[in-house]
Amino acid sequence: MEWVERLNSAINYIEEHIYSDIDINEASKIAGCSSYHFQRMFAYMADVPLSEYIRRRKMSLAAVELQSSESKVLDISLKYGYDSPTAFNRAFKNIHGIAPSQSKEWGVVLKAYPPISFKISIKGDVAMNYHIERKESFRIIGISVPLESEIEKNFEVVPDFWNRAAMEGTLPRLVSKMNGEPKGVLGVSSCNESMNWRYYIAVSSSLTTDEFEEYQVPAATWAIFEGEGTNQSIQELERQIVTEWLPTSGYEYDNAPDIEVYLNPDPQNTRFQVWIPVVRKEV
Repeated sequence: MEWVERLNSAINYIEEHIYSDIDINEASKIAGCSSYHFQRMFAYMADVPLSEYIRRRKMSLAAVELQSSESKVLDISLKYGYDSPTAFNRAFKNIHGIAPSQSKEWGVVLKAYPPISFKISIKGDVAMNYHIERKESFRIIGISVPLESEIEKNFEVVPDFWNRAAMEGTLPRLVSKMNGEPKGVLGVSSCNESMNWRYYIAVSSSLTTDEFEEYQVPAATWAIFEGEGTNQSIQELERQIVTEWLPTSGYEYDNAPDIEVYLNPDPQNTRFQVWIPVVRKEV
């Protein structure tokens, strides 16, 4: 089964379980990758976080039922997995702009979000410089912060973590201990199925230190992409990798950390690499 077909199968699983607690880990297995990578791919390709997509689908279906049946709001909220009517009302209003009870009135305007379907769209208008390289396991030292299971929440966690590291003078202390490859300050997302997800700001080093945590990056094959620009540019490159390169590359995600390598510390004129763990797609 092709990569995009697996993503669509995962969406079918979500639709089939829309009335119950959706197991994101199960959807990820159907997609053939970790929960972290599945959510990341979905957000880049659909331009909406997975949790928000699920919320929109539930509220779309709930609105139809409220308009076309005599069911009470409480019954509908329970059907779509909301134990608290207050939480259901909040979610419904965030999507439709009105309270659930108002949806039964004639002439009200509601929003419909149909099921998503992925297709390959080949652009190729911007070149990507990359190479594939096998790396043995290497040790990093640094600081870390827990990551949320809903990855959109980490769009606030990670930047705040970097700001705190800069303000506290952590980065120059880390750089002084760097003595291994890759050379640069690393942002490492360690997100496997154990759900003990952590984000490291670190450097490659063999030095012993009580000041910093250590983590062993596993041996893996990496697709290594080059980029430059502002800190926002790295997000744009990651989106391009997932939406344009990965679907037609002959590779798919492996279960290893994602790594950002910052070669130049200037946030407005930085050089960087994005390391994506990959494995050859089974034919």
